[in-house]
Amino acid sequence: MAPSRGPQPLPRKLHTTLSNHRGPVHVARYAKGNAKYVLTGGQDRTVRLWNPDSGAEIKAFEAHGYEVLSISVSHDNAKFASSGGDRSVFVWDVATGVTNRRLSGHMGKVHAVEFNADASVLASGSYDATVRLWDLRSQSRAPIQVLEEARDAVQTLHVDSTTIIAGSVDGYVRTYDLRKGELRADFVGQPVTSVVPAADATTLLVATLDSRVRLFDTLTGKLLNDFTGHSHTSYRCRACFGHEEATVVCGDEDGRVWGWDLVDVGSFFASYRTVALTHSAPLQAAVLQPNPPPKVHNKVITWTEHHPSEAGEMITASADGTVKVWRHS
Repeated sequence: MAPSRGPQPLPRKLHTTLSNHRGPVHVARYAKGNAKYVLTGGQDRTVRLWNPDSGAEIKAFEAHGYEVLSISVSHDNAKFASSGGDRSVFVWDVATGVTNRRLSGHMGKVHAVEFNADASVLASGSYDATVRLWDLRSQSRAPIQVLEEARDAVQTLHVDSTTIIAGSVDGYVRTYDLRKGELRADFVGQPVTSVVPAADATTLLVATLDSRVRLFDTLTGKLLNDFTGHSHTSYRCRACFGHEEATVVCGDEDGRVWGWDLVDVGSFFASYRTVALTHSAPLQAAVLQPNPPPKVHNKVITWTEHHPSEAGEMITASADGTVKVWRHS
């Protein structure tokens, strides 16, 4: 994680509104690379591809019979996966706009889907409390592994080269080390709605239904930082890091986008390692101004995602049916 360079203002000037969805929007993802496109999914059963610069819709992908809850884009932007109420995972070819695979086996709606780095494996997490792993190089339609440790719905996933992190309504964040065949279960104590690791994987950002976002040390499970002020008790909301991980951002159920300044992590970790044996209280992060932030959506903000490389852009999706692109100017 990059050390904080002091308070970083969030992009709060509305650049454009993407408003073609009919009903709540559940997810909004930037494309990979220079992230010049955005994919959104919603209750209207569609996935839509947008140019966030112009605000134009480029294409609508229609095959789902139920709401779309999750999207994952492959590393090369050639395909994406989507999931939702169908209880199946759809794998799409971006160029043709058609599905080339539909992976079934879950017994409930599929809340989360994520590719690994080279899009050879896809993970899906479901209301049925399982995580299923699919080998996309195989002709088989059966999962290569089913992870059944969760005791309630799996709401969120992160996949990297050797680990899968799953957040569940049962209050646990489970980290599966596929190389070692080991599982670590960290009890947060509240339903987990999002897990986002830092770029260097040393810390993990976790949003929960007690109106808190927590930052954990990935290695030890130690609570490092606590972010509060927002309203988040009923719906799946996503927290994320801001530009260069100097801030934490989360949209809430009142339609507000909250930002917090991360402490200077370099000096913090040095002191943390020294005092860990005698001091167990996490740091309380400062809320970025304005506090409270203005209401920018009419309903709950379901998804917040910062541009992967540009300092001055982020997107928010809402149950009010819109996705908004925010910039500094």
